[in-house]
Amino acid sequence: MGWFTKKHEQLDEKKSLEEYLQRSHDFKQVSYINQHTNKKFSFSFITTLIDESILQENALPFLLEKSFETIEDIKKIIPIADLQISSDPSEMEQKLFNGYVLLTLETDQKNFAFIAAQKEVVRSITQPEVEFSVIGPKEAFIESLEQNLNLIRKRLPVKELIIEEYTVGTLSKTKVAILHMEGITDPVNVQNVTDRIKNVKFDAITDSSYIVQLISDNKNSPFPQLLDTERPDRVTAILAEGKIAIFVDGSPQALITPTTLVEFFSSFEDYFLNWILSSFFRLIRLFAVAFSILITPIYVATLSYHYELIPKDLMNTLVTSRREIPLPPILEALFLELTIELLREAGARLPTKVGQTIGIVGGIVIGTASVEAGLTSNVLLIIVALAALASFTTPVYKMGNAIRLLRFPFLFFAELWGLLGIVFCFCLLMTHLLRLTSLNRPFLEPIYPPRLTDMKDSLIRLPFRKQTMRPQTLRTLQPLRFTLTKKKKRGDIDE
Repeated sequence: MGWFTKKHEQLDEKKSLEEYLQRSHDFKQVSYINQHTNKKFSFSFITTLIDESILQENALPFLLEKSFETIEDIKKIIPIADLQISSDPSEMEQKLFNGYVLLTLETDQKNFAFIAAQKEVVRSITQPEVEFSVIGPKEAFIESLEQNLNLIRKRLPVKELIIEEYTVGTLSKTKVAILHMEGITDPVNVQNVTDRIKNVKFDAITDSSYIVQLISDNKNSPFPQLLDTERPDRVTAILAEGKIAIFVDGSPQALITPTTLVEFFSSFEDYFLNWILSSFFRLIRLFAVAFSILITPIYVATLSYHYELIPKDLMNTLVTSRREIPLPPILEALFLELTIELLREAGARLPTKVGQTIGIVGGIVIGTASVEAGLTSNVLLIIVALAALASFTTPVYKMGNAIRLLRFPFLFFAELWGLLGIVFCFCLLMTHLLRLTSLNRPFLEPIYPPRLTDMKDSLIRLPFRKQTMRPQTLRTLQPLRFTLTKKKKRGDIDE
């Protein structure tokens, strides 16, 4: 009696699903009859999700011309590897919306088959747009999870590369893949990431940025605690280093964890250049970030409280430039900073060609007009323009946004207490960064806690022959990356 009730409930569940799907225009059911056995069979599928040519060429001719009696016989005559037999109606909804075709026999309503016929609608692989490099590979991730994993597998063709896949989002059913190197990556880190992904409670995950906000250690920090990248070569390098990569289906960005603050100011092109040049460019970026955050607040603090610190010759220039300005330094600085942000935001939201025109023409016109109208001084205009230019040197876009935000708290504290306010704001910032973690690892490592061995690839980049060990903060199972062979003693030139 219990078996009959369960079977009846399964048939009702299948019938209810079909009735629900028939309300959608892209749901289709077609029936055919086998020429030899006269058995009637039917296909059910979502037309927008499957490639009907697969069905017409690889399944239907065999079902019409070859004889079969049961659903198990179908698996033997159809030359499709991904063909699954099931008797659980609860799988129907998931399979149909994953691009499978439901095959049922009129004489056997208990069992059915799922035939893989997914339609792949993806764009071609292009050059990186955000992390562009003059030298090095020119491939970037796209929105297809399978294609992105293929780019990684080609670069790491080893069995130690483990890919774990999960489904996240109660409505979107988004596939999320976690990649790590078995025998290298710390299992504690892997388990931590896995638990966080499994515990994500959200209805629709449409991009990797959702995952960043949902699994970060501190969700209220303006600093990103997972590094996002569109470069397969960068993901390959961090996997070999012992870190973890996260891919989200539908997102062209991969996530890297755990990460540190200095990594956000390191371009992957640094590894394609000589170590001296790479170190020089990294130091320039760090200087540019500090300049972008502090130069305008220092201008406001100096003119408001500490004008005695300004050299006499420079003071004459500042007085001359501000002679006709009716606004105090803080309002003058805020006006220009907000104008720069408006131009940057407008240029980013408009189409590419129009956005470039708005940025260039708008900056020239508004800057010139504001100086001539006496609203801002030409000295501050140059300072703000240089600060905006310096902020563009940040290789990672999300960190660049955090840098843009930091200028405003420093401005307000500079207006309140001058240079003391800037120092106080800097202390607050450092306190926040010292407490910040990425996957429970220190965000300021190797600066704090200080680890001299990890300094080889942080503020500067030492030669590859010096980077024989993986970072200590990752607690890798295999700390040694490679063994350095001793060089043979070179003879004299005349030997």
